[in-house]
Amino acid sequence: MAETLDLLMFAAACFFLMAGFPVAFTLAGVAIAFALLGYATGVFDLSFFGALPSRIYGNAMTNEILVAVPLFVFMGVMLEKSKVAEELLDTMGQLFGSVRGGLGISVTIVGALLAASTGIVGATVVTMGLLSLPTMLRRGYDPSLACGSICAAGTLGQIIPPSIVLVILGDQISNAYSDAQRAIGNWSPDPVSVGDLFAGALIPGLMLVGMYIAYQMIVAIIRPESSPPIPRDENHIEPGAFLNKILHALVPPVALIVSVLGSILSGIATPTEAAAVGAIGSLLLAGMRTQELGLLEHADRTSPFDFMDFGSRRPTIIATLCLLFMLVLISFFDLRVSRNEIPTMDMIAIIAAGFASVGLIWGILVSLGRVWRTNILRPIMRSTMEISSMVFVILIGASVFSLVFRGLGGDDMVHEFLSQMPGGTYGALVIVMLVMFVLGFFLDFIEITFVVVPIVAPILLMSDISPVWLGVMMAMNLQTSFLTPPFGFALFYLRGVAPKEVTTMQIYKGVIPFVFIQIIALLILAIFPELATWLPKVIFG
Repeated sequence: MAETLDLLMFAAACFFLMAGFPVAFTLAGVAIAFALLGYATGVFDLSFFGALPSRIYGNAMTNEILVAVPLFVFMGVMLEKSKVAEELLDTMGQLFGSVRGGLGISVTIVGALLAASTGIVGATVVTMGLLSLPTMLRRGYDPSLACGSICAAGTLGQIIPPSIVLVILGDQISNAYSDAQRAIGNWSPDPVSVGDLFAGALIPGLMLVGMYIAYQMIVAIIRPESSPPIPRDENHIEPGAFLNKILHALVPPVALIVSVLGSILSGIATPTEAAAVGAIGSLLLAGMRTQELGLLEHADRTSPFDFMDFGSRRPTIIATLCLLFMLVLISFFDLRVSRNEIPTMDMIAIIAAGFASVGLIWGILVSLGRVWRTNILRPIMRSTMEISSMVFVILIGASVFSLVFRGLGGDDMVHEFLSQMPGGTYGALVIVMLVMFVLGFFLDFIEITFVVVPIVAPILLMSDISPVWLGVMMAMNLQTSFLTPPFGFALFYLRGVAPKEVTTMQIYKGVIPFVFIQIIALLILAIFPELATWLPKVIFG
């Protein structure tokens, strides 16, 4: 009876989610309903709910890893509003536009850069759809190829670190690995961190970018009419001015990427600390861009920060240099002041960091004043709050769902089912990947991560499988959920901003080749696990 209720509960949750009910309330509501039904039939003990407060408090309220989620969301939304993507697309379009298929290649490269600096799929797809799609259509690009390139490039934010899905998945994989190792008698397992997943996903993510570009080049050769080049006389610009433009467009986002991702991979900062660096860096960049674009000339002059604004790039440049200087100090000196004895060199470094903090605070206040006066700070904060609240409320609902599922004996049923699969562990892994792929047609990656991963990951990790490899495999699999019809979110984002002459079927047709590319990349990663495990071993040992 309990096994039947488990299956019915999972099916009911999928049904109500596909019907459009709110995710968090669907997961929690279905779980409570089936818990009461199980109690009425004598197969569920309501005392299981006694563990719910500690699960919510431990998994959500006091989880330092998940603090990175609102910080990365803030960074992504701030960069979207500061016109970084617009300048990158314009510059890359001029750089590659004279090559056949060059606009598609530039979209992919910009998507990769935005993925490494924002990680927000919706913002990336909408921005590139508004800026690139009309240009590509005007230049004679096949609508399906143009739409598919934009949607696929926009989803790179799910696999290229720093990524919100890697943060959430890393937390779930870490908990699952600890549970699995305790189940087999290992009470002191090596920890799995979000930084491990970031390092593990870097090479597969770049491999996927290369496969996208290779596909676009092949299409340009086979069907030249589908992606014509921009005539050179229309794309001409003086070499010196063009080099200036490239440096101006690339240096700020690349510096931000190096600061955030580099501080994680070098061990200087945890993902949460690096997310804070990224949030500050995006604020400074937004403050600089509002001044450069002349947005302050028409801005609200009632800002309480007016006395700090010197109308130049000096405060933000000084603050950026101070931020980078402090990152260097942290990597070479111990800046902790709560010590009985502090060496002379450390004391000098602490004093230097104090002066650098003053410069950083000055730049932050100036940047805050600028984004406040241009009326973009409030929508940024609102978007950050809405997305972060959605993630954490879904986490709470998923905690209720997984608790009831386990109380009904669902984990034992899944363990027995997977252990009886032909092919052993790898046969079970194939089934799990297929289930996640199919669920991606109907559910968002957050629901799949919070519901499916805690159930299946501990079972898979009881065998000799690398948790980093499994996490990257799942992340790449979940990436397809943004592209697969009928409910791929990237498709909806692009449909909302695409010109009327672009049909929904053209968008669907355009993403299908990129879905197959992702499946091929997943197979390559399955055959060569070293693509995900080599870099974490080199960096972290």
